[in-house]
Amino acid sequence: MDDIHIRRGYLPGAIGRVAELHAAYYTENWSFGVYFEARIATELAAFMSRYDDSRDGFWTATVHGRVEGSLTIDGQHGQQQGAWLRWFISSEKLRGRGVGDALLSEAIRFCAQCDFPSIYLWTFEGLHAAHNLYQRHGFILTEERIGSHWGVKLNEQRYELLL
Repeated sequence: MDDIHIRRGYLPGAIGRVAELHAAYYTENWSFGVYFEARIATELAAFMSRYDDSRDGFWTATVHGRVEGSLTIDGQHGQQQGAWLRWFISSEKLRGRGVGDALLSEAIRFCAQCDFPSIYLWTFEGLHAAHNLYQRHGFILTEERIGSHWGVKLNEQRYELLL
């Protein structure tokens, strides 16, 4: 991982690049479309506009200065509802190199330091590598429901880690 750098905080261009990474992966592999990309870009931009370094986390993994992965912790309601893990993605270039594990470890450490009671995330059935990663870090599947949060009908899944 010598050429990969993980950092916390805003990086110019990261909002667009994180939206691009999501759109490219999920369109190619799950037939998501413009609705999904627009939702990611809009929600991530809104999050970054209210970002508070004391309760929120935004990590990027870069290779030669280009964002190739990210993970976000939305702590706005962290004390009451748990921290919300969002926008977790790695490019093809980084998959299988331990970057997802490193990003998730950083996020869990941050949430523990913030004294959040838990961390939760929403995903969907079929993302086996991601689910295995969550489970290795102690997340458990707590809810499943058919929904169209991502613009297509899927079996949505909620994972949670009690801290």
